[in-house]
Amino acid sequence: MLYNMNAQMMDAMRPIHILSRMTRQFLYQPVNPLNYGWTFRTMRAWLETVERLTDCYETPTWELDATEIDGREVAIEYEVIVDRPYCNLLHFRRENAPENQPKVMMIAPLSGHYATLLRGTVREFLPDHEVYITDWKNARDVPMADGAFHFDDYVDYLIEFCRALGPDVHVIAVCQPCIPALVAASLMSKDNDPCLPASMTLMGGPIDVRINPTEVNDYASGKDLEWFEDNVICRVPRGFTGRGQLVYPGFIQLSGFMSMNMDSHVSKHFKFFADLVKGDGESAEGHRLFYNEYLSVMDMPAHYYLDTIRRVFLDQALPKGEMDYRGSRIDLADITDMAMMTVEGELDDITGRGQTSCALELCSGIAEDRKQHMEAEGVGHYGIFNGRRFREMIAPKVKAFIAEQPKRASEHKDLAVVEAVEPVVEEATPQPAPVAAISKSSPSAPEPASAISPPPARKPRAPRKPAPSKPKTETPE
Repeated sequence: MLYNMNAQMMDAMRPIHILSRMTRQFLYQPVNPLNYGWTFRTMRAWLETVERLTDCYETPTWELDATEIDGREVAIEYEVIVDRPYCNLLHFRRENAPENQPKVMMIAPLSGHYATLLRGTVREFLPDHEVYITDWKNARDVPMADGAFHFDDYVDYLIEFCRALGPDVHVIAVCQPCIPALVAASLMSKDNDPCLPASMTLMGGPIDVRINPTEVNDYASGKDLEWFEDNVICRVPRGFTGRGQLVYPGFIQLSGFMSMNMDSHVSKHFKFFADLVKGDGESAEGHRLFYNEYLSVMDMPAHYYLDTIRRVFLDQALPKGEMDYRGSRIDLADITDMAMMTVEGELDDITGRGQTSCALELCSGIAEDRKQHMEAEGVGHYGIFNGRRFREMIAPKVKAFIAEQPKRASEHKDLAVVEAVEPVVEEATPQPAPVAAISKSSPSAPEPASAISPPPARKPRAPRKPAPSKPKTETPE
């Protein structure tokens, strides 16, 4: 019902959007002597504000068609390395790029926005790194025949992507994927997987939400799981490829994002109006670029969303040592042969200070000299991975941290083919079950509401000797 109401509302606003755009374009005539007068600038500013507020923002484009390497412009081609129902592993392939540059896999958050939210992060690393990114798909466009998507499936995807890229890949996880990235690293370490990432950089991730909880943490942990099932989960209606899928719709997520900082968003739009009237094109363009990305949202798989709410915010399973993966308990102390860096923002109002850096203490098997922490002064959540301070303060330190890590590929040069994790294919029944069926799921492997059978449990792994010592965490900066 909410899906249809939102669609009808957007259709009703479409004529207003088109009329505002056409009128604004008509008023902007170069030969008009009144074009740059205060009256016409005010009218155009008002019309553009209305135009943008009534727009329907679709999937953004990457707009990374070239980069500069050693003073020369190099073309970029977007290449899908691994194609999975809910995510592609995308490679930004640079023509005639230098050999032996570090491989970086960026894990974009599956939290409502598209992977293009990390466009600035990718752009900064392109000149001197081979960059890959998890390009998540809109859940409403995934057919029910492809099955449901759980937290454990997310972990499977990450392991498969690491194996597809081979040894010596460096992982950068931004915000929400920090937890599944750690789970994947623990599993690969336990299996002595040669494709375990050489390093992992965790940026603004809610690993332990009990530390300095924010308003976002309070929102997620202040309600029980049934509330989320009853109030924010919808079924995709007809007209979409994923008809019948249970999702957390993008428009509900966006309303939640904006309601937490409504005063800030309102003041930014008033400033945008004032900038247009003053003729401050640079500031106005910055507003357009930010909100073009911010207002572009996609639907999330309901099962994954509810798994995250339960495991991360309600149970705090990972920091308590109670995180399970397909019935097997996760121990972060298993991670030994991987460097780790954590990055936090002093003014982060989404992930509180200390929530990410606690990973250094939890991963007690990693040697102290392979751990590093950075707290960026005067930086909020988005500033951790985008913007001027990211380019000037954070990116250089992350690059230096990656460059310090020794190569391991030579130890596995006979490794020709790396077996990837087989995705769990679940069969959908013709008639989906009601939404309430999600609440009857088991803690370790939630039963999909669409009557899809839960993923099978993996074989338990042989125990491994613990690290000889667990040194105290050192966090410079």
